[in-house]
Amino acid sequence: MPPNIKEELIKLIGLQKFDKAVFDLKKEKGEAPGKLARIDAAAAEMKACLKGMEEDRQRMALEQKKREGDLAVREEEIKKAQGQLAQLKTNKEYQAKMAEIESLKADKSVIEEEILGLMEAVEAAKAPLETERRRLAEEEKKFGQQRAAINERVKQIDADIQQLEGKRKIAAAAVDKGLLQHYEHVLQGRGDIALVPVQENSCQGCHMLIPPQVINEIRMHERLISCETCTRILYLEDDVGIA
Repeated sequence: MPPNIKEELIKLIGLQKFDKAVFDLKKEKGEAPGKLARIDAAAAEMKACLKGMEEDRQRMALEQKKREGDLAVREEEIKKAQGQLAQLKTNKEYQAKMAEIESLKADKSVIEEEILGLMEAVEAAKAPLETERRRLAEEEKKFGQQRAAINERVKQIDADIQQLEGKRKIAAAAVDKGLLQHYEHVLQGRGDIALVPVQENSCQGCHMLIPPQVINEIRMHERLISCETCTRILYLEDDVGIA
């Protein structure tokens, strides 16, 4: 006995609700890795920023230490030069040594200014660094919560899919095998939905115009009617009892 097309069409519309729900859930699940990757990228960017700030402060502190070493060398050189003054025999030698001492003192003054500037810079970097550390700690806590929420949602999606697929299996068993095969072939090709209504003489899958004679064929229920453009199976909502 041939299947009652109208009844089978109603069954397929019900079946499609399960398939569409599963499709949407799988799509949502597929977006989870990207969301996690964006969270990881944001965390990595903040860590890199903090590391850069720490390295800058460390670099300035090391430069300060180096210049303090240079200052000690200059002070020793000045002390040594001043100790040599009493040993000089001529006024020319004395003037030359004094010029050397003044040059060393000038260098010392420059180094002292550089050290002071570096000390101020190191100190000035301390507060922003601590602020950034606190901000990173707070954001990492939020990132952890976001990751947990996404992973929990994925678990829920898996559970929902399993439940829907169980119901889908029951619904599919009630559909005529030949029509079910046709439906699944269309669904595989379209990805999201295989059946669409005709509204205002247009296919709601591709929005192409459906000729009046095709609409009449849909109402006759002699066979499943497909859109010639998108190949989706067509139905009329009022004809199948959908308000």
